[in-house]
Amino acid sequence: MSKITRRSLLSWGSGALVAPGLAALAGCQSYVERLLRSPAYDSSAADKASSIAQPIDPPAIEARSDLPVLFDDIERRTFDFFWSTGNITNGMVPDRYPSASPCSIAAVGFALTAYVIGADRGFVTREQARDRVLATVRFFRHAPQGAQARGMAGYKGFFYHFLDMKTGLRSGKSELSTVDTALLLGGMLHAQAWFDGTHADEVEIRDSVDQIYWRVDWKWAQVRGEFISMGWSPEKGFIPHDWLGYNEAMLVVLLALGSPTHPVDDSAWAAWTGTYNGAWGRFMGYEHLSFAPLFGHQYSHLWIDFRGLQDETMRKRGIDYFENTRRAVYAQRAYAIANPGNWYEYGANVWGFTACDGPGSMRDFDRSGRARYFLDYSARGAGRAQTVDDGTIAPTAALSSLPFAPEIVIPAVEEMHSRYGKFIYSKYGFFDSFNRSFTSTDRTLTDGRVDPAFGWIAKDYLGIDQGPILAMICNYRNELVWDDMRRCAPLLRGLQRAGFSGGWMPKTA
Repeated sequence: MSKITRRSLLSWGSGALVAPGLAALAGCQSYVERLLRSPAYDSSAADKASSIAQPIDPPAIEARSDLPVLFDDIERRTFDFFWSTGNITNGMVPDRYPSASPCSIAAVGFALTAYVIGADRGFVTREQARDRVLATVRFFRHAPQGAQARGMAGYKGFFYHFLDMKTGLRSGKSELSTVDTALLLGGMLHAQAWFDGTHADEVEIRDSVDQIYWRVDWKWAQVRGEFISMGWSPEKGFIPHDWLGYNEAMLVVLLALGSPTHPVDDSAWAAWTGTYNGAWGRFMGYEHLSFAPLFGHQYSHLWIDFRGLQDETMRKRGIDYFENTRRAVYAQRAYAIANPGNWYEYGANVWGFTACDGPGSMRDFDRSGRARYFLDYSARGAGRAQTVDDGTIAPTAALSSLPFAPEIVIPAVEEMHSRYGKFIYSKYGFFDSFNRSFTSTDRTLTDGRVDPAFGWIAKDYLGIDQGPILAMICNYRNELVWDDMRRCAPLLRGLQRAGFSGGWMPKTA
């Protein structure tokens, strides 16, 4: 099974359907069943061990500009990933680098926000960023749309998950992705808000983003009641799964509600939050709405400042989604300290579990000689309902948590850099992931390499992991992205229709 297909199946298995997605990813149901039965993946056992790390009440956080110098370097290197690897003609950004790969439309969304940050930080000029953004939105505005399997970039306003880096047309048999389209739109709407000048190119950027967003037919994607399907393909039709349960689909539903042309009904938000089911509860000593991989908590927060904003679900709990994510971050760190799977060198400053590359789908021995199950690209995470942990750490999981819990993120980033930097930090910042428990040199690995003294190291940078790093450093430093998006009328409309109030939102009579 190709890497592209595995990535697509992983997204199909998100939310309440993580296990089926992992089964497809691993190649067989029995593999995942063995994986989840092993002690390292027993989430209930992990929670019993929570007394090892006593929960604390995370302190309130205000935006700051006094980050350690290391974060300046991370910010610049991560920006350079998007600036250097993107196609300057059509705006396509590779899913991963340096491995050959198609464009990921989600990575394009993150790149558009990256260009704005780069201009704000002085990495490039406003004119340079404007040119790159204009090339991108021009392409997507005019990219062919249709139901044909070939020669198209999308259909019904949505775009295919993966596009050819040169032509911008559908790559392979990737699916028309609702969530990846939403992430693309997040970056576009941010660029639209930031480029607010009278220059003809900035006017064209704003007009193009409107045209792209307005033609997305969100109601078409509702094939099973109020729920939004994960996607569609010409060969198979709609994916047989909808966005259910708490996950990164928050942005999908809010943009669908905010559409001025094809909006879903107000009831779509209540329908979605009604599928949270048993996600709320205590994990590692922290009461919160759980989703095991941290990307599900982070992605929507890149563009939305949820501090003080509450929908009906959060009003009943007395917190907001920002606080919920802070608790999820603390719970992950507590899990790493407890380390119920006894993985090598987990600890208070070595943690971070999210979707990322891994050593490969295999059974092998760790550095202590214990037989283990390892995964390749997978949605790793530690949560109340499920834990998937094979000893792989993703620095992006910690870095992208900076605004929520800087007091534990900054020490973790500094320590992982100081202890492991020569292995895991290079041209574009941190490589995607590493695994100090996996030291086998008897395997042929496609997504990384093994240093016998250190362990397994991913060889690639992933656009969907680089983007959150850059945006969240920015949001912590000066709240630029959040400030811009408070002026995004469709987003505000989506929040209002979903029943949010408080925080920065205007008060209603």
